[in-house]
Amino acid sequence: MDMKHLPFAFPGLDKVGCAFGLRGSGSGPFGGNNISFDVGDDRAAVQANRNAMREALGFKHWQAVRQVHGPQIIFDPEPGPCDEPGTLEADGLATGRPGLALTIKTADCQPILLAHKSGKFIAALHVGWRGNVLKFPATGVRDFCEEYDISASEVLAVRGPSLGPGKSEFTNFDQEFGPDFENWYDHETRCVNLWRMTRDQLVSAGLKPANIYSLDLCTMSLPELFFSYRREQTCGRQASLIWIRG
Repeated sequence: MDMKHLPFAFPGLDKVGCAFGLRGSGSGPFGGNNISFDVGDDRAAVQANRNAMREALGFKHWQAVRQVHGPQIIFDPEPGPCDEPGTLEADGLATGRPGLALTIKTADCQPILLAHKSGKFIAALHVGWRGNVLKFPATGVRDFCEEYDISASEVLAVRGPSLGPGKSEFTNFDQEFGPDFENWYDHETRCVNLWRMTRDQLVSAGLKPANIYSLDLCTMSLPELFFSYRREQTCGRQASLIWIRG
């Protein structure tokens, strides 16, 4: 069976759907499920992959952004066409509109999906290592809560498949991260535990540890399942999506 995504369900929150895309069984650098128009894949193939995902998951509309490794969130975006590239520049999306899937594209970076316990508000964040340096998991939660007047203690989060702590080597740690991030750096392996860093940043924003979930699957270590820029350089992107069921 050619699996195209991994479903995730927040406990007790049936109103919210989540899914993490897989690379699919196709051959070559773009597999059978690439959803990015910006990596050299055939445009028609990307459109078909996106539409197939929408039909399989059952949401009505789609919105993605041009990710720029920053701390900006776009709130309540209008639905965009599933089969066209996003034009808005940001690394986060949030909405209260049912049926609109917020979409993050990754190939090692961390996708973080947020939902308020009421099921009325959701957000999706793209967090690469630069996003961690900017503490985007924490500032993203803060901005999400301020926009919708909700409490961080009532927000649930899930971090999707991404670069694992055994593969996240940074040979220029001092220049790229600096002394404030020593707690997450292993000088022997020269690896940064980005998974733990993100969890700690979410907790610092007020999320309850019991409300933070994760899919501890390393994209670089699992070539049969995921695209990985570090492993392949030229490769597709998998989607991470969250939506309010209509």
